[in-house]
Amino acid sequence: MNYRVCVVEDNREHSDRLVAFLGKYSRERGKEFNVSVYGDALSFLGEFCGNFDLIFMDIELPYRNGMDVVKQIREKDKKVIVVFVTNMAQYAVKGYEVDAFDFIVKPIHYSAFAIKLDRALERLETTRDKEIWINERNNKRRLRTSEIKYAEVLHHNVIYHTTGGDYTTYGQLKDAIVLLGDSPFALCNRCFLVNLQFVTALEEFSVTIAGGEKLQVSRNKKKSFLTSLNEYLGGK
Repeated sequence: MNYRVCVVEDNREHSDRLVAFLGKYSRERGKEFNVSVYGDALSFLGEFCGNFDLIFMDIELPYRNGMDVVKQIREKDKKVIVVFVTNMAQYAVKGYEVDAFDFIVKPIHYSAFAIKLDRALERLETTRDKEIWINERNNKRRLRTSEIKYAEVLHHNVIYHTTGGDYTTYGQLKDAIVLLGDSPFALCNRCFLVNLQFVTALEEFSVTIAGGEKLQVSRNKKKSFLTSLNEYLGGK
């Protein structure tokens, strides 16, 4: 399994050390890492599109505070594991406000790094994406549930709106509910099944999905949808 890891750190010595530790861990444990390194918050935010499994984020960065950066990326990706790297442990406590997984205090030592990486990879394995297969007109297509923003029923078809495009299969919304039953999806009305990780705002009778799309929340689904969303945000 190849893990997509990102290091956001303005100090070259510190980022090189993290990359070296990842290499050592890879050799010792047989894990594979595809590592990207950014020296500032702006370049990282300019390219971020929910494309990492694990991020090592320095808190004190030029232009933007690392805590604020994570608040922003949570609008696009609520599942990516974030480990803060900091000189001062008291800052790291605030990391839990943005659902940080852990923190590492500088100077970084390999033994502590390896323990925290063990825990992070264990979390990744337990939350690994489920994949579903749908029948298109002339072929079958595999979709990762973490990339499905919502499913829509329209004229006896189910349209899966994903981060990579829309895919249509014959069926009813109850078919999508069965396929996605183990993932964090909830009905906002009788036509839309929403992936809660993509919810960015909830108004009285509408829900906003990452990317700006607004879907209607019906009166009879509002309470159950809000309950599901609160449970998801609370980690249940």
